[in-house]
Amino acid sequence: MEILFAGSVPPNADSVNILKRVPMKIYNRQSRLLLLTMALLYTSLLPAAPGDLAEADGELAPEQLVAAVLQANPRVEIALAAWQAASARIDQQSTLHAPRFSYGFAPMTIGSRAADFGQRVELSQQLPWPAKLELRGKKAGYEARTQEQTLLSMQLLLATTAKSLFADWYYIHRAIAINHVNQKLLQDFHAIALTRYRTGQTSKQDVLRAEMELTLLQHQDITLKRQRKTIQARINTLLNQAPEQALPAPQQLPLVTDIPDPAQLQLTALQNRQELKAAKARIAAHKTQQKLAELAFIPDLKVSAGYNSLWDNRDKRFNIDIPLDRSRLQAALQEARANARRAHWQEIDLQASIREELQISYDRVQESLHVLQLYRQQITDLADANLAAAVADYRAGKGDFLTLISSEKNRMQTQLQTEQALAELHRRLAGLEQAVGSIQSFTAQQH
Repeated sequence: MEILFAGSVPPNADSVNILKRVPMKIYNRQSRLLLLTMALLYTSLLPAAPGDLAEADGELAPEQLVAAVLQANPRVEIALAAWQAASARIDQQSTLHAPRFSYGFAPMTIGSRAADFGQRVELSQQLPWPAKLELRGKKAGYEARTQEQTLLSMQLLLATTAKSLFADWYYIHRAIAINHVNQKLLQDFHAIALTRYRTGQTSKQDVLRAEMELTLLQHQDITLKRQRKTIQARINTLLNQAPEQALPAPQQLPLVTDIPDPAQLQLTALQNRQELKAAKARIAAHKTQQKLAELAFIPDLKVSAGYNSLWDNRDKRFNIDIPLDRSRLQAALQEARANARRAHWQEIDLQASIREELQISYDRVQESLHVLQLYRQQITDLADANLAAAVADYRAGKGDFLTLISSEKNRMQTQLQTEQALAELHRRLAGLEQAVGSIQSFTAQQH
């Protein structure tokens, strides 16, 4: 039997899936303890600690943020504790109950001759049918595997959220930078308009329009900085630290030209998705419960040995526990069979949902790739050329100030939309990675 356990992988591995396959009989205590320790040590191997982000020199990389979130977020600890609790139930289910010792005496015989003193001593042990213990251990093992996949699903969700927030963090910094560049540009336009007004080449309206546009950009700058604080608070919440904690500026988001073939992604998703692995574990658990329900018709044994001075002879007995009402056992068997069928069809339904989710995510990424390519290869160059022509015409007295301002606003909007398209591409890539079921970034394949 193969059991999946959490282990550690080095940073920058091809996959951040922290499971290793460990062949073992059911689960033995030493191996399980060792692998639990490895899971707990996993966080110490991550490349960044959340407290280091504010003190880090240079810019924040997306993989740094993901690693810090996986290390610091309490939801990982919650899921890890749930898995540990489920693993601890394996021994409880696969081992015999402790032997029972009982002692009794007859109070009315106290003070009598030793031969007449009434007392009773008994040592007993429940002995369930041998296969039952093994099946109970297996069922608990499958339930632990389900919790293990829940832990990995939580890690993947947090990684996806961190990547999306990194894209937001990148965009808001670029938007503020673009705003500042355009404020400087409008200050230059204001100076040109003021010079032309003083020489009688234009009306005061051009000067006032430049001042109004500059004021609007200053207002936008205030709004953008408030949005930056909002994103900062959301990232810090993921990192389990104060919302106002300072964070480094983001690195440039890498360019992405293409993504893997959808057929290959679908195959990977059906192999990797933690929900499917958990569904398979639930099916195995229900089938094991069905076998247990079938074995419930076989009576368990109870062996006891004791001494009772109130009886003529030493009490040595061998008991068999035979259930008389079998209707309850029959109902339990029917329930187990129904649960197994339900889990089977849930797996089939989940596979269909995963295929749908993957296709939608893939199409959204393709759309973002095309939009970004359109902005970078055509629209941006056109906006730059349009602004350059408008500036030249206005300086030469051939164009009006309204055309100049419109060209500048169009270019700024194009810059913002280009950065927004890049950020949106990375958000959608994070969604596609989640649909595939892997923390591995597709952007790593572009280097």
